[in-house]
Amino acid sequence: MRPQKVGDFYKECLKILNQSHIPFLVGGTFAVNVYLGLNRLTKDLDIFCRAGDYPKILKIFSGHGYKTTVPDERWLAKVSKGQFYLDIIFGSANAAVAMTDVWLRSSQTAKIFGLPVRLLPPTELFWSKAFIQDRNRYDGNDIAHLILIKHKDIDWRKLLSYMDQFWEVLLVHILTFRFIYPSERELIPRWLMNELIGRLQDQFKVPVSKLKVCRGRHFSNNDFAVDINEWGFEDITGWQHAREK
Repeated sequence: MRPQKVGDFYKECLKILNQSHIPFLVGGTFAVNVYLGLNRLTKDLDIFCRAGDYPKILKIFSGHGYKTTVPDERWLAKVSKGQFYLDIIFGSANAAVAMTDVWLRSSQTAKIFGLPVRLLPPTELFWSKAFIQDRNRYDGNDIAHLILIKHKDIDWRKLLSYMDQFWEVLLVHILTFRFIYPSERELIPRWLMNELIGRLQDQFKVPVSKLKVCRGRHFSNNDFAVDINEWGFEDITGWQHAREK
């Protein structure tokens, strides 16, 4: 039976997921609302699962008469009925983020539409939103609020390990938080600030890469396409031209 309201659709989907016994976590705006005590509207429901589980989830929903699609096999599938849909997320567009069993072990339980679900942990919610930065969507403000309200529940050492290669992105989010909330800047662990600032100082002593690389597409494929297509920058890894040189 086709849901008459988007809330009915989400509730039906969560019920099917719970009955499937396939591990999943609720992220996105629904997780933000629970953690921050908000009631912000959202256009979809974000479900995170392991990469190996998403085909199983799609098969189950297909059996219930839902339409399933895979817009991007690297990270995203969708389940829909009529105008309503939910995102099944098992990676990220920039290939930097992927759900693992560690996320499941750290998850917290909440009720959404009266149903028990597990939420993306605050640490992983931060990680999942860190690269969503383009002209149409920016999740950095969610991160600032997450730090403000849930800083005690963020595993900062784990977050640094996730973002070790992308430590500058972590530093930018932290500096943004400090700018927004100057009276709350001590919520960021001092050891983390020292570590990141130390890395920045050390970087000044390292020779600049000879390979002309643009990592902007970690944030937005479209916004930084011109850098790759017209301005002579290599795309994220610069792998092809690096081999040639």
